[in-house]
Parts: sequence; structure tokens; C-alpha cells
Amino acid sequence: MKLYVISGLGADFTVLERIKFPENLEVVFIDWLIPTKKEDFFHYVERMAEKIDVSEPFSLLGYSFGGIIVQEIDKIKPAEKIVILGSIKSDKEKSRFIKLGEVTKIPKFLPERLFNLNSLMMYSVARKLVDPKNPKLMQYVKVTDQYYLKWCIDKVSSWKFEENPKVIQILGSKDIVFPPKYSKPDYIVEGGTHLFPATKAKEVSRILKEIFEK
Repeated sequence: MKLYVISGLGADFTVLERIKFPENLEVVFIDWLIPTKKEDFFHYVERMAEKIDVSEPFSLLGYSFGGIIVQEIDKIKPAEKIVILGSIKSDKEKSRFIKLGEVTKIPKFLPERLFNLNSLMMYSVARKLVDPKNPKLMQYVKVTDQYYLKWCIDKVSSWKFEENPKVIQILGSKDIVFPPKYSKPDYIVEGGTHLFPATKAKEVSRILKEIFEK
């Protein structure tokens, strides 16, 4: 079976490369696309789903914002299984920080220049949220287009979704972006920050083996 994988916001497969996927899966990574100006979320999801072959059974796996995207893809191209790493199953699981962005709509009105990942301010904020002890955080961020980053953050804060019982959720116990206290995850990776797919790859590999070899 093919497993289509979408990584975290701006990240490529590097953040997931230490994970050992079950041998019965053919892993297909879907690269991030740059949204067109004023592109609506549904149209963007359709474009992200174009690589998925529905002529045979498949599963989906998404990390962080990729977890939100794969749940949206399932609406138009239903999967056998949906696994999300460091992500949420519905808008009810948003942290207070993300809900603040939803209520105030701040991400929509912030100037694009603030989403410059080369700036010390953005690096400091990203590191504090994702993994304060990992100075190599930016090695995983490959898509640095400022419009893309602003667009994605706005979509995360405004996302509305009812929980899909098919979704299998894996969270890190120390994740600040999507704290497990707001969710009822199927699996918790102890000591894992939001970057746990990279830092706790062995534990994630064990969990994925359990999920896909059932």
C-alpha cells in the first residue's frame, strides 16, 4: 500500500528521514506548493492531492500543518488510514495561542515582511515554540516564501473541522504548538517536543509499525 506523506509547515522530508516506515508501505512524499494570491483553502488542498492515485488503496500521514492538510484531502480522496504527527483532529483542540490568532485574525493582517525566517525575531519565536533546545531547527525549513508562510499560519488559526474517527493521532508530551492536554491522542511520545518525529524517531517508528501492521 502507498503511504502519502506531507511534512510540517515549510519543511521537507528531512524532518522525517530518521523514521523507519513499515516495509509493507511504499512511501510517497508530497512537496509543499506555494499558494497563489488569494487562493482559497479548498482549492489549495485539491492541488496538494493531485499526486494521489485513487485507483488503489492508500493511507495518509501528515506532520504538523501537514496533518491538517491530509485530513482535508481525505474529504475528497478517502484513505484507508490517516495518521497525524504533532497535529490536531479538530478546531476544538487548538491551543489558546492559536485560538487567539483565530479570534483576532492577527495573522491575516500582519505584513508579509514579518514572516522572514532569516530574521532573528522569527527564528527566536519558532525555536521557542517548536523545540527550545534544538539550535538546528531551521535546517528542516526548506520553503521560506513569506507569502506561503503567512498564508499557512492564517489557515491553521482559522481552520474548522469536525473530528474524523479514522484519524490516528500521535503527539509529543512536551509539544507547545499542539499541547496534548487539549486532545485525546491515541499515542503520546514521552519527552517529545513539536520536533519529535526528528528527535524521537525510534519511538515514532515503533508506533507506525504497530498502526500499519494491524
